[in-house]
Parts: sequence; structure tokens; C-alpha cells
Amino acid sequence: MLAGALLPLTLCLTGGQVLLPDYSVERADVLVDPNAGEILAVGPALDGDQTLDTSGGLVIPGLVNAHTHAAMTLLRGYADDKPVGAWLEEDVWPVEAELEPPDIRAGADLGILEMIRSGTTTFADMYFGVEQTAAAVEASGVRALLGRGTVTLGKSDEAVTNDVNRSLEVAAEFAGAADGRVSTAAMPHALSTIDEDSLRELVERARERGFRLHYHANENEQVDVTPLVAENGTRPLVYADELGALEPGDFLAHCVHVDDEEIDLLADRDAAVVHCPASNMKLASGLAPVQRMLDAGVTVALGTDGAASNNDLDVFGEMRDAAMVGKLAAKDASAVPAEAVLQMATRNGARALGINAGRIEPGAKADLAVVNLEQPHLTPIHDLVSHLVYAANGADVRHTVCDGAVLMRDREVLTMDEQAVRETATERAAALVARAA
Repeated sequence: MLAGALLPLTLCLTGGQVLLPDYSVERADVLVDPNAGEILAVGPALDGDQTLDTSGGLVIPGLVNAHTHAAMTLLRGYADDKPVGAWLEEDVWPVEAELEPPDIRAGADLGILEMIRSGTTTFADMYFGVEQTAAAVEASGVRALLGRGTVTLGKSDEAVTNDVNRSLEVAAEFAGAADGRVSTAAMPHALSTIDEDSLRELVERARERGFRLHYHANENEQVDVTPLVAENGTRPLVYADELGALEPGDFLAHCVHVDDEEIDLLADRDAAVVHCPASNMKLASGLAPVQRMLDAGVTVALGTDGAASNNDLDVFGEMRDAAMVGKLAAKDASAVPAEAVLQMATRNGARALGINAGRIEPGAKADLAVVNLEQPHLTPIHDLVSHLVYAANGADVRHTVCDGAVLMRDREVLTMDEQAVRETATERAAALVARAA
């Protein structure tokens, strides 16, 4: 529930069709308890104290962006078409060194605005200045899992200690914030950017406190795999497992270059993978073996990564990319089918983040989006699941509901001043780049 908001006793999404947990579609209403933030009933002719018109539309679970860096919207289009090493060292890291707290808040606001407008109700975010992102989440009404990325490369012993401590402090400080809409994790940035001793310490202390882990893994073969194999004599996820960094509840971004042993480890440890196909393509990281992971029983979710390497936060686009590149990777047109991809963007994402959402049924979180089907590119309708994955886009979202509260009605975001967010982000981005230069 949004803090201070006066919410009706019940909200009824009425007049349209509903995507059910078995991915069938029925004409039905969805009754929501906005105060508890839960779905009460799904069926015909339901009544609520307040209504949200869904006629001509399809009610779907709110999309889950399970890996992003929201504040990097300020770097959208700043540096493109470069190898990942040069891109990071010459462009991204120098600018990030100049970040100020208002920059992070402005970038987070812009990212959240974009996600609300494209039907995303939950996101997982790894970045600096987590207090700024948490404040943006609280004000906007979305749901998020937040953490501070820990990097030790090139830092003094004192700075490394502070980095590890701060990651754990942030996970404790913001757990349950925004009326419970914020959850947290300990976040070593990547297996290749944190030294073994620091990773071991961070993992041990995180487990003592009951924190899950989120980190980048096996994204780029030259950066994240080959050096670790040379240094440790084992594959990266075997190394992570030996350090206790691969347990149920952990979720790993990318996992592009994983072999069969690592896929089996992911399945056996019940750790989830967040597939980021657009970023993987743009940075030429490679084609993740998604169908092999699904076949092995790995929970695979979807993420956009940051807007600097995507360049948007539209999970609909990510679904289409995932289906397309999944077929290329498997060399099989039947691989990574539409229903599996839709599940990755909803139910699997919720499961990876530990949220009771991603499906429309009584008792689940009332995180919903309504897609306007009355569009030329969604006509005719043979298969709505196919349309959601292969044809729809974020601009087709008409309403967005999170935790039972209406965040966007008829394309108007109710919890944020869109013009002010865009103007502030534009100003902060220009000043940030000028400082870096």
C-alpha cells in the first residue's frame, strides 16, 4: 500500500479478459484488496468499491525486471557500439565516479517511470546510493529488490572493508522498506570484480544474516570466465559453489557462458538465472543456453540490465529478444517458446526475487498490467500468449497496478510527475557528463 494513500476497500478490474495461471485466457474480472495488496477473486460479474475499466484489454501479471541498474538511465545512449572493456573503462566508470546522490535519484525516478509505463511492477536493482533508489520506490508505488554492488578491484584494504560492510548494512537497513514493497540482497558485483577473501567474507556474513545473493556471473567469456578458470582451475560457478555463493534464493545475472556442469549446479542448488538478451547482444557477450537451462530445471527470469547497455527498460522487448535468440542459440525454432518466455517475465521473475506474484489468482500479490488489445499490430487474435511475446510492446500497456494501488490509469502515471522527472533527469545527466569530461 502506498504510504498515506486513501485506498478503496476493494478495486475491481472489469470488462476485459484475464490471463489465467495456466496461460489460458477468459473473459473475467479481477477483484483486489488494495489495503492488503492481494487478489481476492477472479471471475465473472465481480463488484468493487472502485473499478478500473479493462474492456478491450487483457489483464496480465505485472512484469518483473529481475536485473537492472535503474539509475543508469542517465547514461542511455551516452556510449554505444564499443567492446565491453573499452565501454566500461573509457565511458561508464569515469562517469559513475562523478555520480552524486541527486543523480541517482533522478535516474531511478526516470527508470521507474519507464517501467510503470511499460507494465513492470517489480524490479531488482544493483547500484550505488541505494537510499536514493529506495526513496524513489517508496514514492512511486512499485516493488523492488535492492542491493549495493560490492567491487574490490583497485581499492585499498580500508576501502574494501568499507565496501563489504556497506553492502551488508544496506541489505539490513532497507529490508521491508516502503510498507514491505522493498526487499534486499547482498550483492557482490561479479565473481570477476571481487577478490576471493572479500567474497568469502561477504558470503559468510550474508548467510549469518539470512540474506540472499545477487551477482553477475559468466557474462563475458574473456572477462568473467577465462581469467577465473586460469586463476582457480575451476569453472566460475564451481568456484562460487565452493565459497557458498550458490544456494536456494540466490539469483545470478546473465550466465551466458555456462557449461553442462554449471547448469546442473544451478538446478541442484535451486539458484535462479536472470537472462538479459538485449544487453548480451549489444555488448556481444554471446547467446545464453536458455533452453538447456530450462530443460535442466533452472528457474530462468528476465532482466533488461541497465539502460546504458540495452537501451530501454521495456520487458516486452526483452521477451521478444529472449524468444528469438533462444532459438538461435539452440538452433531450433521450437526452443524457448512464447509461453516459456512469458513465464520467465512473470512467474519465474517473482520466484527468483522471492515474491508471491507473477500469476493472477486469489492470494497472490495484486501486481497487474492491462494490455490494450485494440491495436493494429495485435490484430487479428489467434493466440494472445504469442501476441504478448512477439507483437506487444510497452506502449500497449493501458493500466498498471502494484500492491493493489493503481499506478497508471489510461496511460497517465498517477504517482509521479512525468514532465518533472524527465526534465530533472535531462538536467542531471548533462551536468554529470560535463563533470566527467
